[in-house]
Order: sequence, then C-alpha cells, then structure tokens
Amino acid sequence: MNSSSNDCSPALRTWAEISLGQVRANWLELRRAARGAEVCAVVKANAYGHGAVPVSRALEMEGARWFAVSNAAEGAELRRAGIQGRILVMGGFIPPEMDAFFEHSLTPAVHSIESLLALEQRAAALARPLAVHIKLDSGMGRLGSREPAADIARAAAGLRFLQIEGLMSHLASASDFVRGQNEEQFAAFEEALETLAAAGLRPAIIHLASSAPVCYGLARAFHHLVRTGLALYGYAPEPRGDAPPLQAALRPALAWKARIVEVKDIPAGAPVGYNARWRAPRDSRIAVVAAGYADGVPHTLAGRGHVLAAGRIAPIVGAVSMDVITVDVTECPPLVRGDAVTLIGEEGRARHDAADFAREAGVIPYVILCAIGNRVVRCYR
Repeated sequence: MNSSSNDCSPALRTWAEISLGQVRANWLELRRAARGAEVCAVVKANAYGHGAVPVSRALEMEGARWFAVSNAAEGAELRRAGIQGRILVMGGFIPPEMDAFFEHSLTPAVHSIESLLALEQRAAALARPLAVHIKLDSGMGRLGSREPAADIARAAAGLRFLQIEGLMSHLASASDFVRGQNEEQFAAFEEALETLAAAGLRPAIIHLASSAPVCYGLARAFHHLVRTGLALYGYAPEPRGDAPPLQAALRPALAWKARIVEVKDIPAGAPVGYNARWRAPRDSRIAVVAAGYADGVPHTLAGRGHVLAAGRIAPIVGAVSMDVITVDVTECPPLVRGDAVTLIGEEGRARHDAADFAREAGVIPYVILCAIGNRVVRCYR
C-alpha cells in the first residue's frame, strides 16, 4: 500500500496531491451524464493510483452505492476500511479466492459456466447465498463467457444458492469511432440478452458501459449501471475518429511533484546520465529531481518527457534512472535544492497532465496513473 498524509511536508522527496473534492465532483458530473444509470466507481489498482480507501470513503459519503475492483483482496481491503456499498469483483477468480466473496459480502463477476458451478458448489458447502453477475464476451475476446446463451440459462436455472443479479460485458474499443466495433458489440450483447430472457434469465442489473460511453454520450451502452474508472479521476479516454461532443466536464484530481536534490552547471558537450544519452548542446543548468522509474516515471521518457519547473515546461534529459531524473532548467527562473517540480499538474498557466506524460512516453494515461509507486506519498485535500 501507498503511504498517505494530510500534510505535504517539505521533508517529502516526492508526493501526489489528490483532491477528493475533485473526485467527488467528477463522480457527480458522470452521474449527470449517465442519464439515470447508476454510476459504479471503479477503484481497482488502488483507484488508479489515487488511493482506493480514501476515494471510496469520499464517494460513499457523496452517495455512491457501487464500487468495482479487480480481485477479492482489493474488495476485502475496502470492507476492512468500512465501505458499506456493493463491491463488484470484475477480474475473475481462482478457487482459493472464493471464500472471500462470502466472508466480505463481495459480488463476483463470473466468466464461464464452469466457474459458476464451482462457486455454486462452494456456496452449498457453506450454506451461504451469494449474488453474482455473469459476464458475456460480446467481442472483447478476454474475460467473459462465449458459451451458448441457452447453456448459460440452463446452468442458472439449476442454482440453489447463487442469485444471478446481473449480466455484463465490456467494450473493447469504446472510444474508437472509426472501426464500428461498438455497434458490433452492442448487437451481440443485446442478442444474448434477448436469448437469455426468452430462456427465463432476466437479471435486475444489466451493464456494459465504461468511461468512454458516458463521456461521449453512447446511451445505447448505459442500461442500469455504468462502470467509470479513468473518467472518475478526471480524464476522458482519448477518442479515435470523429467523436461526439464530450458530455462530462472533468478535471484531473491528482498532481505529482518531486523535489530537486541537486542543481549543477555543466559546460557545452558534457554528458548527462547513463550511457551519455544526452550531451549539453550549450552551457546548461541541470536539476536532479527525486523521482525515477522506481516511482513510476516511464523509462521511455528519456529525451522525450517534460516537467514543469518554476512555471515553465522543462525537458527531461539523459536516461531516466531508478531514483532520479535529470531536467534541463537552463531556460527556467532560478531553482535551488529543495524546490519542487511538477511531473503531473499545473504551475500557473502551464499544465502537464497524465495524458501529456502518456503521449510523451508512448503509453496511455492509465499506465501513468497506475504506475505511480509506493514511495510517492499520497496527500489528500
């Protein structure tokens, strides 16, 4: 787990400032955009680096009733922290995890008839009922059942302890408005729902949408519940093609900062970092900053990434090391040891968010946020 604090002390080398108020504001904005569908807060992977427990507590106070995690351990952590809402476990399960669903009142997504029957057998042994959601593979090709709907309905009809509360699926290309895969998956999911309903399986909760459909108003995906992850933390998934107008006004909730541990002047031609990947093109001033790839700075940012220093955009030069990066601050106002630079966030009118970091690193914002490491102290406000 990440350490956390309410005080971003000058003694911290690197820290993330997280606005729980902004997370709440994003959730309310997504609820408005969801047009009456319940908004499930996806808090897996430590709430995308924002802190699953603080985020869930803040949202539960705001009125959130559903949370989604990847595995039983993440769900159990929320229960131990006092979260009372429903917790959907989406990432599949292995046999040793099954007892945790009953112990902590978790709601597992079930991805095959085999898993459904194994969980029913365990429920019978414990004499404990359990609500589950069956996930259908409508075209993602990952988790979710591809078994005939009639077989799923027949297996469901024989259950004594499990209650099929929900049917769900997941869009593979939700923000892609070029390839048409969304329409293919809509049709496949709706056909499966009709077949299951005809066979007598009509669960109370149907859900398909993630962040992108809510952000871009794809109402066909909404159903009873939507599962918002990235958007909850202030980022709309980047669209491909001619996207509809954004339906939710979101702002990032996290800023990541690190302190300068050394400032040095080097002459033109001097090498910086491992393997001399960068040489100063002129007499330069270099700031050594206390965040490296062990903290979540992608190694691919060498020579490509930027930070904000004294309100200016400054380039990362030389290799990204395990514990530090080197930044060319020659064009910045004077900086000294102990000053902070901003890896993600704003300084004055300058902005450099997780989407910018991701484009520079050749990854997606999810990777940047989820990779912010344990040494980065989370400070909440």
